Amino acid sequence: MTVFEELKARGLLAQLTDEEEIKELINNGKATFYIGFDPTADSLHVGHFMALCLMKRLQMAGNRPIALIGGGTGMIGDPSGRSDLRTMMTKETIDHNCECFKKQMSRFIEFGDRLEEGSSKALMVNNADWLMDLNYIEFIRDIGVHFSVNRMLTAECYKQRMEKGLSFLEFNYMIMQSFDFLKLYENYGCNMQFGGDDQWSNMLGGTELIRRKLGKDAYAMTITLLLNSEGKKMGKTQKGAVWLAPDKTSPFEFYQYWRNVADADVLKCLRMLTFLPIEQIDEMDSWEGSQLNRAKEILAFELTKLVHGEEEAQAAQDSARNIFSGGASGADMPTSELAEDDFQDGTIDILGILVKAGLTASRSEARRAVEQGGVTVDNEKVSDIKTVYRPEQLNGDGIVVRRGKKNYKRVVVK
Repeated sequence: MTVFEELKARGLLAQLTDEEEIKELINNGKATFYIGFDPTADSLHVGHFMALCLMKRLQMAGNRPIALIGGGTGMIGDPSGRSDLRTMMTKETIDHNCECFKKQMSRFIEFGDRLEEGSSKALMVNNADWLMDLNYIEFIRDIGVHFSVNRMLTAECYKQRMEKGLSFLEFNYMIMQSFDFLKLYENYGCNMQFGGDDQWSNMLGGTELIRRKLGKDAYAMTITLLLNSEGKKMGKTQKGAVWLAPDKTSPFEFYQYWRNVADADVLKCLRMLTFLPIEQIDEMDSWEGSQLNRAKEILAFELTKLVHGEEEAQAAQDSARNIFSGGASGADMPTSELAEDDFQDGTIDILGILVKAGLTASRSEARRAVEQGGVTVDNEKVSDIKTVYRPEQLNGDGIVVRRGKKNYKRVVVK
């Protein structure tokens, strides 16, 4: 199976400008391709996972990845898929985030120090190198002339923002991303751009700009967005993103995120995100019931190993199995610490513990959870909302508080 056939079998391909040319390039290791990352945080998250895995697959097939960090475009923010204006960041914050990105990407792809003929080692490039010192008059004369405002306004990425108001700042984003492709083509021989399916309009702008300015062909391909069975983006929310950095999302929490995916999503995630042979995954199509739980364990282990290493993945899996078998609580379990002032007259009730641990948003929600029989402490059901705990009960390993089947925390005293 060629690399292109495998991408198709895994359900990764969405839109392509020229399927035959793209197939020829990537199957023969002739593609120098780029994927852009806007440094809006100091860690990558699950929303970047598809891109990172694609870069790894294609590099393994002899193609050269370029990770384009949006140090310049990050000063504006991509309007795609948003209904609000992104928060502006300082140059210092962006530079710090870029360094964090490279460290995390290095777990997926191998970087080189410079452009080498015939090498598939990845490059990291920052578009601030050519965007920050642009002369505005020269730019709109040389580049802006090739873009039709009428055509730009039909792009899906702008339609969503038009309802609340699209600033001229954001309107420039498509032109700047297209200019990125042109510069990468000229400076690094980059002949292909990959990205999420919501980037299609911006990517077409780049291929068209290269054709108009240089008379050369360049190609674009979008990968399927990682959506759950309800059509929502997985792991990428404006509140509570699942991060790749262990200090933001622990390896155990990362493992549990994938362990808890819906039955309808597990095989899709195995195909799109893991490097298990496609034949092995196809055999799981007939799995049902407890077998699907095994598939979820495989998914969680493989992805945690990819991001955090095999040792952390094994520790997370062992902890999860211990918890759900009623054994000793895992050392990697997410933990909430109670301070002295959390106790009133030397005790704290179960409702207070549920709120402090973040298992419920309020005491009233906590009350309902207890009354409905959904709360356990150290595997014992709590049915009395007046149940209280003393500091000495929470010393050492503390207690394991669970709400429902999938939400739990270890609670200890500082």
